Amino acid sequence: MLSVHTILNISAYKFVPLPDAPALREQLHARTLALELKGTILLAEEGINLFLAGPEVAVRRFVDELRQDARLQDLQPKESWSARQPFRKMLVKVKREIIRMNHPTIRPAAGRAPAVPATTVKRWLDQGHDDAGRPVVTLDTRNAFEVDHGSFEGAIDWRIDKFSEFPAALQAHKAELAGKTVVSFCTGGIRCEKAAIYMQEAGVEHVYQLEGGILKYFEEAGGAHYRGNCFVFDEREALGHDLKARLP
Repeated sequence: MLSVHTILNISAYKFVPLPDAPALREQLHARTLALELKGTILLAEEGINLFLAGPEVAVRRFVDELRQDARLQDLQPKESWSARQPFRKMLVKVKREIIRMNHPTIRPAAGRAPAVPATTVKRWLDQGHDDAGRPVVTLDTRNAFEVDHGSFEGAIDWRIDKFSEFPAALQAHKAELAGKTVVSFCTGGIRCEKAAIYMQEAGVEHVYQLEGGILKYFEEAGGAHYRGNCFVFDEREALGHDLKARLP
């Protein structure tokens, strides 16, 4: 008997100044509890990062309410479905960074690195080069244990244990990227966004971030050029290219 997937799971982030993060924390915590949602919301002066799950009506109501804040009106969550609630509780936290890199000068809200959509990345990988004829490499900015669940074929993997190690890894391997178009990627886009800006500032010439990360790629391009599953930080553990949970 097939399970019925009635729980809507969303992930979203946005780099935007939120100087009122502590007050926003209280407001969002109360609202998520009222709607009986579970998951995690991280707030910082640099923006918001969230992973939530619950009945579809409640999740969409919460997103609609978030978008009433002019700073978050263009928030575009990535969606997947599950048969049960993958989170045990609801946490809303204020942090120094919504994704820790320990480089406060990297501020995506002040200007993003160029982003490339999933369909373009697939086309580049199909043809083996970008539209200017340069070889294309994909750079996995995730932690090593996440990469071990799955990644793009031939992706560069520096075996970092935490994202704050990425700057040092780049400095050690930067020469390997010379003359190539580099597409940084991660689960949902947040890490590869900071990584792409850091690479630009470090002098890597042709750098892009995969818009929306692996989850958006699965949604728009399926599993082409990707091997394995995508690790997610909830009880589902990993999703296939159909955005459904895969058993370990």
